[in-house]
Amino acid sequence: MPAPHAKPPARRLAIRGDLLDFTAAPEWGAVESNAVRFRPDHWLLVEAGRIVGAQPAALSEAQGPDASWERHDHHGRLVMPGFIDTHVHCPQIDVIASFGAELLDWLNTYTFPAEAHYAEPALAHSGAARFCDALLAHGTTSAVVFPTVHKASAQALFEAAQQRGMRLIAGKVLMDRHCPDNLRDDVDQAERDCEDLIARWHGRGRLAYAVTVRFAATSTPEQLAMAGRLCARHPGVYMQTHVAENRAEVRWIGELFPQARSYLDVYASAGLLNERAVLAHGIWLDDADRTVLRESGAQIAHCPSSNLFLGSGLFDWRAAEAAGAAVSLASDVGGGTSLSMLRTAADAYKIQAMAGQRLTAWKALHAATLGAALALRLEGEIGSFEPGCMADVCVWDWAVGSVAQRRLDVARALHERVFAWMTLGDERNLVACFVGGGLLFEQRSG
Repeated sequence: MPAPHAKPPARRLAIRGDLLDFTAAPEWGAVESNAVRFRPDHWLLVEAGRIVGAQPAALSEAQGPDASWERHDHHGRLVMPGFIDTHVHCPQIDVIASFGAELLDWLNTYTFPAEAHYAEPALAHSGAARFCDALLAHGTTSAVVFPTVHKASAQALFEAAQQRGMRLIAGKVLMDRHCPDNLRDDVDQAERDCEDLIARWHGRGRLAYAVTVRFAATSTPEQLAMAGRLCARHPGVYMQTHVAENRAEVRWIGELFPQARSYLDVYASAGLLNERAVLAHGIWLDDADRTVLRESGAQIAHCPSSNLFLGSGLFDWRAAEAAGAAVSLASDVGGGTSLSMLRTAADAYKIQAMAGQRLTAWKALHAATLGAALALRLEGEIGSFEPGCMADVCVWDWAVGSVAQRRLDVARALHERVFAWMTLGDERNLVACFVGGGLLFEQRSG
């Protein structure tokens, strides 16, 4: 059950289980990889909220964690770094699993009406709390998040994440055209709101601000230029937006910005591409765009469940990686169908299979842990069990249910076991979730 106001983290914490994380990027298609660090039946050691090391549980009692450590014995369970969701919409939980629409009509029919409610501060606060607790209950401890155009929505999201000690990157959404009147801002007021939010929240605890352009169609050239100025004025902030998700959307952007070489070029021309830029989807990009991504350091947040559900297209992960572009994994809820990064990874496998590629569990899980942390320039804080990282840790059952248990029983090698867990597992497999060493979620027994 969620426990956002749990007792303070133990000064010294030891978590026992099968430790799995990554030390580098796995090779494409390789089921045997030196990038994988698997330490079965180990104690993960945490002091003052940060990882300090690990040791085999087989050591004698005298050599293991003594009574000064708060011990959580999860022998026989999988222990991983908390997942990092690099693109997700807080208010869209209300419209998850909405029927029968592609991207543009889905926005108008479902998304914009739901987001309009977040003008009410009380609703924004309850929605943000529900969203953060839901992330934790799905094993996600860090996220790059869209709230709504309302300043109160961004404030509520930052407050909820701060209460839980989560690493969260977010910012007020910018939209000054092609959207309902009750979701439209203007260049000057939006800039003032962003400046206030940056001053209050950026760099506070584990929070960071992201200049948040909804997508190029909903911002005038003047607002895009303002967003670029914010990024230049505050070099530590992030930038998040959508790019090349849907073919009709790409055609529309071409009509709105005829001078741009491509959809991505709209953002490049506005000064929005840099090493802290997170661009969701990126399905309909070409080789020149991928070169721009590599040279700028920007990343693509791949949203496979959303791309399948909305019929947007099949992302060419292999081509992006071959061009040197960073790729992370994201749920995109509510265009996606679950906050579970396991379900998201399983859908990513299916998309690559359609292109004749085989996405390993290592590549998928790396993109939701260390790979995402590297793309966000946060590898010293999140994404692995390296000493010094924050103790954002999730404990998982390897199998839930008779079918998954039988599959686990007959698995012959580590990748086979992990791939079966990734493919058959979901939030029901999550046993416990720690953030900064504090236990914030524990599965109800039964």
